[in-house]
Amino acid sequence: MRHGLGYRKLNKTSEHRKALFKNMLNSLIKYEQIITTLPKAKELKPQIDKVITIGKKNVLNNKKRLFSKLQDKNSVTKVFGELSKRYSSRKGGYSRVLKAGFRTGDDAPMAVIELVDRNPEAKKVDKPKKTSTKDKQKETQAEPKIASK
Repeated sequence: MRHGLGYRKLNKTSEHRKALFKNMLNSLIKYEQIITTLPKAKELKPQIDKVITIGKKNVLNNKKRLFSKLQDKNSVTKVFGELSKRYSSRKGGYSRVLKAGFRTGDDAPMAVIELVDRNPEAKKVDKPKKTSTKDKQKETQAEPKIASK
């Protein structure tokens, strides 16, 4: 019988599992959509929903609770600033898991986990803006040449 077995252990130690989900939570808050394996996505969904529910009540104790869980100041400010306002009228179900086929290397089932009503611009947070070839040519011409002795 399977009574009382509440979560998937994912063949990892407890420290590794905690670190994995902390990093995945931070990435999901930052980019609002990530691609991972299906079992990890299914385990992450209740955790992100709880984080957003905690963030809806703007109290100092909740900020401390989230910071101890996420350990990232930018994620905590985004949860309390942006996500709590976006989901203020929603009772729950802030994320969804979509199946995304199988990975080519090991045929593992893949999934996309994303926030409902996500901001499509959030995926472009870390990507540097592309400069045109004309700007690159101007930069290389403007550099002074060093004379050799």
